[in-house]
Amino acid sequence: MAIFTNMRFAFYTLGCKTNQYETQAMEHILQNAGHEIGRFDQVCDAYIINTCSVTAVADKKNRTVIRRCRRDNPKAVIGVCGCYTQHAPEAVKELGVDVLGGSGGRQEFLEHMLSALHGEAHMDTLDNALRRREFELLPPGGLEARTRAMLKVQDGCVNFCTYCIIPYTRGPVRSASLEDALRQVRELADMGYREIVVTGIEIASWGVDLPGKPPVKDLITGLCGAVPELRIRLGSLEPRAVTEDFCQALAACPNLCPQFHLSMQSGCDTVLKRMHRKYDTARYYESVCLLRKYFPGCAVTTDMIVAFPGETEEEFQKSLAFIRKCAFADMHIFPYSRRPGTPADKMPGQLGNAVKEDRSRRAIAAANDMSKAYRESLIGTTQAVLFEEQSLSFYTGHAPNYVRVYAAGEALHNVVKNVKITGLYEDGVFGLIEGNGQWIIDNGQLLCPSGTF
Repeated sequence: MAIFTNMRFAFYTLGCKTNQYETQAMEHILQNAGHEIGRFDQVCDAYIINTCSVTAVADKKNRTVIRRCRRDNPKAVIGVCGCYTQHAPEAVKELGVDVLGGSGGRQEFLEHMLSALHGEAHMDTLDNALRRREFELLPPGGLEARTRAMLKVQDGCVNFCTYCIIPYTRGPVRSASLEDALRQVRELADMGYREIVVTGIEIASWGVDLPGKPPVKDLITGLCGAVPELRIRLGSLEPRAVTEDFCQALAACPNLCPQFHLSMQSGCDTVLKRMHRKYDTARYYESVCLLRKYFPGCAVTTDMIVAFPGETEEEFQKSLAFIRKCAFADMHIFPYSRRPGTPADKMPGQLGNAVKEDRSRRAIAAANDMSKAYRESLIGTTQAVLFEEQSLSFYTGHAPNYVRVYAAGEALHNVVKNVKITGLYEDGVFGLIEGNGQWIIDNGQLLCPSGTF
């Protein structure tokens, strides 16, 4: 790859944190080979769109981005990879794409991108995802300006939830070895990252394909111990992974971020059964209580699908009552979107847009109330904030619980500072960095002391 240098690439990433990780890995591969990474709105030699196919809405977004990219860059080489191309390669080809890659084989995909840039014939890098048995180990790290890096430790899923296409586009569970994961997290520490997000399609299933079937707690405690100076944040967790033993082990890791994203999808048992989820609300709530027992004040966050096929108003009301019982710190609310190729697409009782919009609105309102209450509970506490970017006169970053924090200061990028939280502000909270002067929040507006700026 290194013989073709000085090309400028730009990426557009849709979908999950695993896609974000794989984009970072491709950026890293190209940079190491002497290429430049530009912005998607800049003039570049090549554009790579890393797609998602979790819903039909995601497919529509993929097509919109691809069409716009081809229209705006008629002479550039355009490559598309990810779950959408894995699921619908012919539909992608019709959009005038030069190079197709699936949800695996990233190194080979980049080789074909470079071949296309130099006028050579290329081959599509698509395989049968269901036949994959080995974890694709990619280099860690991404662009230097980032403070947080993703560490992919697992791929694939065998749950086959009735609304989900991912088992077909990602294949069965494959895990990184513990040795590879520990080596890569140490490499990320050496690169200067301050926080690592452990990610995968379903990280709770890590290890089921490895010799001896090690539990995921062994991975997490190993990572925390390998880089005690870094914050370790977990991606989405399957609720059944959260046991007393799991929590006891993780509570001994002081650098583990106390934010836990527990997959939920519905707070009603009959809907969960139709979704083919492998837990009920009682088991889910047990996980929530265990996390709060071992991590007091932690942020428990989740996803929720509303208006799933056949969902009655009574079932939806049960979901609303359940999320309020759980008191989530943050939620992502999604109206059900039909996904051709899944059992739910053929279920009776498909609901109309008006019902979806109404239930989304009510669920979002409940989620916003809970988010506000959680953020209010932080007022008066001191949080260790990893600052990431400047926003007007302020820097923003995230506390260990992933609440966004605004504070006044200078040259704070990639710096961790203790911040006393003094009030709510926009989508997060505002605070004072230890040793800095007083700032005031009046009616939601930040007022700086005279002469400060």
